[in-house]
Amino acid sequence: QVQLVESGGGLVQAGGSLRLSCAASGRTFSSYAMGWFRQAPGKEHEFITRISGSGGSTYYADSVKGRFTISRDNAKNTVYLQMNSLKPEDTAVYYCAADKSIVRHTTTSEYDYWGQGTQVTVSS
Repeated sequence: QVQLVESGGGLVQAGGSLRLSCAASGRTFSSYAMGWFRQAPGKEHEFITRISGSGGSTYYADSVKGRFTISRDNAKNTVYLQMNSLKPEDTAVYYCAADKSIVRHTTTSEYDYWGQGTQVTVSS
């Protein structure tokens, strides 16, 4: 069992930056790939990015490529999402998720554990 807790969300102006954190419980954090998703009001969950268990491989959705960076610190059982050049369309609840598989999954059903989410609001 893995428990995930996101933090770092908030209100920011367009063009600004935020860094989200996701703290995980358990001793096997490095065995999980980690992903970030977001859900805007009235929309489905959208895959944003994923990082392998070792941190050596990352993958980004086109919508955030070049603006967002995922990283992880396995010693701290934490994954991060650095978000730069934020746009109003980035407004959403952001979720981290853990995936036991090494396959590069991008859909919600393929992830095993989820956090409760943190709200990010970007004002224009």
